[in-house]
Amino acid sequence: MYQVKKETLSLTTRDGIRLDADVYRPHSTESFPILLMRQPYGKQIASTVVYAHPIWYASQGYIVVIQDVRGRGTSQGDFDLFAHEIEDGFDTINWVSQLPGSTGTIGMYGFSYQGMTQLYVASMQSKALKTICPAMVAYDLYEDWGYENGAFCLQTNLGWAIQLAAETAKLKGDSNAFHKLYEASRNLPLSDPIPAYPNLMKEVASNSFYHDWINYCYPDNYWCNLSPKRFIDKLDLPMLHIGGWFDPYLRGNINLYNAMKIRSNYPQNLVIGPWGHIPWGSKLGSHDYTKLACSFIDQYQIDWFDHFLKGKDIDYLYSQPISLFEMGSNQWNYSKSWENKDEKNYYIFSQGLANVKENDGQLIDTISDNNVNDIIVHDPWRPVPSVGGHASIPSGSFERSQLDTRFDILTYTSEQLTEDLLISGTPFIEIYCTADAPSFDICAILSEIKPDGKVYNFSQGYCRINSEKLPIKISLQPTCIKINEGNYLRLSISGACFPAYALNTGTGKFPYEERLIDAKIITIKVWSQPDQPSTLILPIP
Repeated sequence: MYQVKKETLSLTTRDGIRLDADVYRPHSTESFPILLMRQPYGKQIASTVVYAHPIWYASQGYIVVIQDVRGRGTSQGDFDLFAHEIEDGFDTINWVSQLPGSTGTIGMYGFSYQGMTQLYVASMQSKALKTICPAMVAYDLYEDWGYENGAFCLQTNLGWAIQLAAETAKLKGDSNAFHKLYEASRNLPLSDPIPAYPNLMKEVASNSFYHDWINYCYPDNYWCNLSPKRFIDKLDLPMLHIGGWFDPYLRGNINLYNAMKIRSNYPQNLVIGPWGHIPWGSKLGSHDYTKLACSFIDQYQIDWFDHFLKGKDIDYLYSQPISLFEMGSNQWNYSKSWENKDEKNYYIFSQGLANVKENDGQLIDTISDNNVNDIIVHDPWRPVPSVGGHASIPSGSFERSQLDTRFDILTYTSEQLTEDLLISGTPFIEIYCTADAPSFDICAILSEIKPDGKVYNFSQGYCRINSEKLPIKISLQPTCIKINEGNYLRLSISGACFPAYALNTGTGKFPYEERLIDAKIITIKVWSQPDQPSTLILPIP
């Protein structure tokens, strides 16, 4: 390992904006490849909430460059979410490739916004950029980040918008705005007349991306122009894709991986752990996944960069390109591909009391000859709260047996399993349902029930429904879990999951105009019959 020294350097972009970066160099006369991270949270943080410090990466024999993007940290210019990352990223690649003591070859790493910057600059096809490691990113910004099946991801979007707006206020020296936003970050403002559009964002964050995200409710050109999906045909380089089973952007990671796997000439490796967005450790929610779940990403990335930037042979990168943590058994599964080879179907059955009696709603293996009709009432005054999952803060698996006793939640439970059930991939439900409102939501949550009766969620999906096209197919969060013999599987269905998703007022209006005072009580009917079976579809290997 090398000793490391640090300096701060700057470049000037094509339009005259100064961008600052901390540069960490090994104490040596050798030449080294470059690792680049471009991020909006202050270069000193350097994503150390999930990665080792840049000093550690530099000590492995790399020049590490951590840059403040335009309008963030000490860099000049106005910050505009994702808007300048292609051109600024390309100027940065050209600059760092010529740093003294470098080999001129570059790899990039980082998660979330820092992951997105990698995809944007990779579209420029610079010969100096040899590989990237995008973690927790969007492929389609609308479907994978801003919205889920047409529903606005309120808690994550609002929390992030407040964080970025507070940083803007800090840079401007606006103490009043900063402290209002800081307070709001600790207790999200969800009680305004329009719950999804707090007055605070209009008062002290007028330039926030949040205004665009909540107003552009459909996947139009706004979203298309910002989505990596738009330039997928320009991406072709080795990628290490990193995600978490409880990360809100896992859909993006997997969609990007699948797209690259089909078209790329280079290795595409995938790692998914039992992690939320932050942190990547052994414990999340109510679960301890053991020390095996602790992040090994730093060493994996060094091996990856050693291979693609230094030419070292690292056999496991090819022999085990897929690394999936299997919850339940708490072990890593390694393979050469991740494909759903088979499916297992469950069908809902009840006597019409699946929201009243815990033993009434059932998941059964065969389609029943009887008609099933269950009804729940969504009351916006007391919506079903979000607890864990991938879209809530905090994320993860939590004990929810008390929540499932609410009369506005339908629960369907399997028989006690007589053998282990391994679920690996993306579950779906195909559900027949209608409501007495022009718009309503369906939340579907999968849980395992332990023999002691405790219930732990492991996957969920959410959909805003504005049409009567049936059945409604809802994708759930991808997962990998072994439900042990002796446990039970449960499907819970409700009309809300607040504040993870914006509250549906039943008015048919958009989230940015849905006033709480106008909210209507919605009666939702769920049914299953021989020719219209409501079905849970599980991917099994």
